[in-house]
Amino acid sequence: MGRQPCPALIYLSIDLINVKLKYHRMDRFAALGDSTRRRIVGLLSEADLRAGDISAHFDTSPPAISQHLKILREAGMVRVERRGRERIYSLDPDGLAAMEAWVSETRRKWNGRLDRLAEMLKEEE
Repeated sequence: MGRQPCPALIYLSIDLINVKLKYHRMDRFAALGDSTRRRIVGLLSEADLRAGDISAHFDTSPPAISQHLKILREAGMVRVERRGRERIYSLDPDGLAAMEAWVSETRRKWNGRLDRLAEMLKEEE
């Protein structure tokens, strides 16, 4: 039989996977750190659009808008669908749901911590 992996290595591997998952989630927030990308998300929240239609709302070049769309796609915020010769961009609900879940979980944890702090302060009075 083969050697059993060291428990410390197993935990380290699990920690690295968790860090990678958290980093990927944070990529979504980083993608929205740019005002142009936030405006693109706002436009796509109203309707699915072609890249040219999105570009028309900005003073930047179409290649710059394409780069913003690529970042949003890679972050899981936007998806693209080919319809004939056109590429139609829309919001990816899974990416938005993942962000919402992260925010909700973080809010829950901090509310719990703040509640415990308030209890400790009351006890000291």
